[in-house]
Amino acid sequence: MLKGKKVAVIGGGKMGGVIAGGIVSRKLAPAGNLTVADKVKECLQGLKEAYGVRVTNDNKKAAKSADVVILAVKPQDMGSVLQELSPAIDDKKLVVSIAAGIPTGFIEGHLREGARVIRVMPNTPALIGEGAAALTRGKNAMDLDLDMACLIFGALGITVVVKEELMDAVTGLSGSGPAYGFVIIEALTDAGVRMGLSRDVALKLSAQTMLGAARLCLQGDKHPAELKDMVTSPGGTTIAGLKALEEGRIRATLMAAVEAAALRSRELGSIQSNADCVKNW
Repeated sequence: MLKGKKVAVIGGGKMGGVIAGGIVSRKLAPAGNLTVADKVKECLQGLKEAYGVRVTNDNKKAAKSADVVILAVKPQDMGSVLQELSPAIDDKKLVVSIAAGIPTGFIEGHLREGARVIRVMPNTPALIGEGAAALTRGKNAMDLDLDMACLIFGALGITVVVKEELMDAVTGLSGSGPAYGFVIIEALTDAGVRMGLSRDVALKLSAQTMLGAARLCLQGDKHPAELKDMVTSPGGTTIAGLKALEEGRIRATLMAAVEAAALRSRELGSIQSNADCVKNW
């Protein structure tokens, strides 16, 4: 679907670089058809050396020559970036945004009438091709646009399509979720060390255990509760550990973390929209 199309990634930071690398390494488009724009020279040089992509510090120039424009900029910078890009983007281009909390309507409102916008919430495991990305489309985006965005982010992991009103929930769950997983792995590692294991061994066992559990959930047909019961023998070690987790309110704590992150995502979108309104006024 990207054959013959030119892609511009606006923002060459961590996620922008991951997206560019995924497009090239998965051969979705040749490196010569991909341009990354950023203000940081060192960042651009690293991407050019790693993937052979074109680089520039001119956002507008990159967008003007592209068929697909991927916005990998911080939410607080979105308004000013869109204002800069607006003259270079018409309804023939597909615009894909990965900015947390920024709705498609905000992006459409800063671009020319008919702008085709897809909003994506990826996460950092995309760095190793194990990402989870949720996509939603704006009012002018077509089925083919959504398919194209799914193709790009499918090269970095799995994709799901959701209604836009659920994107903040996605941000709180899978967008911020890797951090929750890292905390759990770190805690399990510390527990292993406390019980006498070396830190290296404890970390390997903790990380691989979480990885294996996740793959069982994704590749099998059993509910997580069923998988948990398979490990839990009457009067055994696992039920003793589960009792301790329940006493520590692990379920309520994780649910509260997702809720807090989702609400913050909604707040970020509101702050950006309000700030933009004040500036325009």
